[in-house]
Amino acid sequence: MNWKTLANEEQLAEINKASADAPVVIFKHSTRCSISSMAKARLERVAVPEGLTFYYLDLIAHRPISNKIAEMYDVPHESPQILLIRNGQCIYNESHTGILMDEIVAQAGV
Repeated sequence: MNWKTLANEEQLAEINKASADAPVVIFKHSTRCSISSMAKARLERVAVPEGLTFYYLDLIAHRPISNKIAEMYDVPHESPQILLIRNGQCIYNESHTGILMDEIVAQAGV
């Protein structure tokens, strides 16, 4: 897994722009949560398909960005949480044990 670190709100505009060409995934991770660590480890154990970019948000360190994501994409905050962005819109989100690479890939259509 080659995570891109999401550490400032300006990157959200970049994500929206990039999502016009290919789907983008945001993984919101709590470094204090064992379920979040399990979800992250499950994602890291499988190959990332071509055509998907994964951003990693440490929401303990960057809670304001997490709040902005919830507002921007009209998705309630959860942790851990995956958001799939296409054309600047969240087309799929999942949390906790529902975070599965196969489902992300199916929803992304890659």
